[in-house]
Amino acid sequence: MITSPEILLIILFAGLIIGLAIGFPVPFVMLGISLIVGVLGVGHGFFYMMILRVFETMENYILAAIILFVYMGIMLERSGAAERLFSSTHILLGGLRGGLALTVIAVCTIMAAATGIMGAPVIIMGLFALPEMLKKGYDKALSCGSICAGGTLGILIPPSIMLVVYGPMAGVSVGRLFMAAIIPGLILSALYVVYIIVRCFLNPELGPALPLEQRQLPLRKKLLMIVTSMLPTLFLILAVLGTIFFGIAAPTEAAAVGAFASILLALFYRKLNWKTLKDSVYQTLRVSSMIMLIVAAAFVFTGTFMLVGGGDLVKGFLLGLPIGRWGILAMMMTAFFIFGLFMEWVGIVPILVPIFTPIIAELGFDPLWAAMLFCVTMQTSFLTPPMAPALFYIKGVAPKGVDFGRHIVAGTIPFIALQVVGVALLAVFPQLALWLPRLMIK
Repeated sequence: MITSPEILLIILFAGLIIGLAIGFPVPFVMLGISLIVGVLGVGHGFFYMMILRVFETMENYILAAIILFVYMGIMLERSGAAERLFSSTHILLGGLRGGLALTVIAVCTIMAAATGIMGAPVIIMGLFALPEMLKKGYDKALSCGSICAGGTLGILIPPSIMLVVYGPMAGVSVGRLFMAAIIPGLILSALYVVYIIVRCFLNPELGPALPLEQRQLPLRKKLLMIVTSMLPTLFLILAVLGTIFFGIAAPTEAAAVGAFASILLALFYRKLNWKTLKDSVYQTLRVSSMIMLIVAAAFVFTGTFMLVGGGDLVKGFLLGLPIGRWGILAMMMTAFFIFGLFMEWVGIVPILVPIFTPIIAELGFDPLWAAMLFCVTMQTSFLTPPMAPALFYIKGVAPKGVDFGRHIVAGTIPFIALQVVGVALLAVFPQLALWLPRLMIK
């Protein structure tokens, strides 16, 4: 057996990087390299530890919320709520310069608070909003950037599935994470809105206002559109976040309430039928199984890392650096950013969070605030190549004439800069994350 933790850690992370670079699925790379390093460092007794870690994941009650939130998001997507929201908000904001881009951000923000997933808003807006924006003469880069950035809000604004996974890894209440993420998520949304308004004010050709005749509707019809599109979705949001905030239900129970409310919403929009129910269940099974498999594999990977002495090694290395606690925190945030270039959050969170959580405690930082810093930092992973899932989602549904480099990648760069601004604001003003959780009814 190899007893040197340094050698074992080199094998562990080198194997992870090589496996991912070759193109093997993330969970199998994690399990495979963990098995190799575990046997080299511990011996055959490692098999027992691996089985225990997998069952530990399966028995984690809070992770059941993942399945329910995924189902809620998929059912909401199939109910047509996003298209209705876009149509009504489009009428309200279309008269402003950049009004369609503002509509995209508004709809994505509402959908984020109702779904907790990232891919669906990007694809839906790419299918419905992008052709409309291009038809109205909007700048292609601004259009693509708005959709990609707005769509990523779903992974931060609760009920975020990422926060459901983060909580057990860091030993932090998922309900408190939900409340802590609301204001940072809304700040990012506001930064996007301000950027679009300023750019279109300085250069109206980037996002021309809609002509009056295209947005002129009777007041009664406008009110009806708002009531039928916004109120049901707001009801769904309140059903989830309201029950958590007022201490009525834990996140898992709130997820069940949200899943049931999404079925009622589909019924209200007359989209509830056997095919919708069946397809939603099948898609939920596929998505949640993928997430749970990666989480279980990451549990094993992190357990292996700790077992061979990696936790103590990293902790000793970081705490021994002469850069102060803020410098160490910056290094940890940089690690989240770098991992995000090559891996999605579902692999990053189970690997890095258990490693960094004891160090955060040692440095004396609030774990809830640090969690928000890390999560907002991970927002950039959806827009930064080579991984950048949001960019590839919109590329897959974009009309002809939209170039991946000149329009999609270039259009997201300003929004990545705005995400960095969001991280800086959160670092300077911790109360942005800590105020709401302190108001929660326990």
